[in-house]
Amino acid sequence: MTNQVGIDMNSDAESDELLQYNPNRLLDTLIENLRLKNDAALSRALEVAPPVISKIRHHRLPVGASLLIRMHEVSDLSIRDLRYLMGDRRNKFRISDKQFKPKEGAAPSSGSDQS
Repeated sequence: MTNQVGIDMNSDAESDELLQYNPNRLLDTLIENLRLKNDAALSRALEVAPPVISKIRHHRLPVGASLLIRMHEVSDLSIRDLRYLMGDRRNKFRISDKQFKPKEGAAPSSGSDQS
């Protein structure tokens, strides 16, 4: 079984390798698919600074949502395929309920200030 980007998903050794987060596989595939020479050319194609690609390659910066969308726009690979290439296998993304709760100790604003 092969997905759209040509990755054999039946090989056990390869599937174990693909299950681990590895942004280098994603970057290398983009370079190959876009027929670019190196990371500098990829940074120009994605319209990001070259250090961003370097930081992603050295695991110092995660691939953010906006960059993933830009990769999709430039390469025409689906977001699912891009996530698969970097080792992200989550089917659902959940937002923590903590992100929607007000900070403790913060007084709700009344809308009018009378001093």
